[in-house]
Amino acid sequence: MAKDFADRITWVAVADGEKAVILRNDDIDARPSLRLVDREEFDNPPSREQAAARAGRNNDGRAGGMRKSAFDETDFHRLAKEQFARAFAARLNKAARAGAFDRLVVIAPPATLGELRAEYDADLKKRLVGEIDRDLTKHPVAEIEKHVAAALAQR
Repeated sequence: MAKDFADRITWVAVADGEKAVILRNDDIDARPSLRLVDREEFDNPPSREQAAARAGRNNDGRAGGMRKSAFDETDFHRLAKEQFARAFAARLNKAARAGAFDRLVVIAPPATLGELRAEYDADLKKRLVGEIDRDLTKHPVAEIEKHVAAALAQR
């Protein structure tokens, strides 16, 4: 038996690569009333504080000119953000497969949204009703509700 529109569970996932919250809409789309379901956060210091040593140099072996090139430094901060986004997407995929929500709105800055999109599985994609490419993790819930209402109104 299909659920009535009013009985559908809508989750709003807000993430930035270091922090994520899952909110549930307890009202209609035009007037969302978001309530906290869960939150995740991890400490991700700047890459310079995570690296053990500076990047090395490589001599290309040419006589006379002896050109040297620096190896690119590994951006541990960025890698941690990508790993966090993949783990959060996996959590959303698992919740979708378990039927924890019927509809999903994802809010994240463009880079994080791209990481999340790459990990969406088929069950999650069927439930995805909106994406907002903004960083709203530090905004109050009332501000997030306005963005969700606008996104759902465009559907």
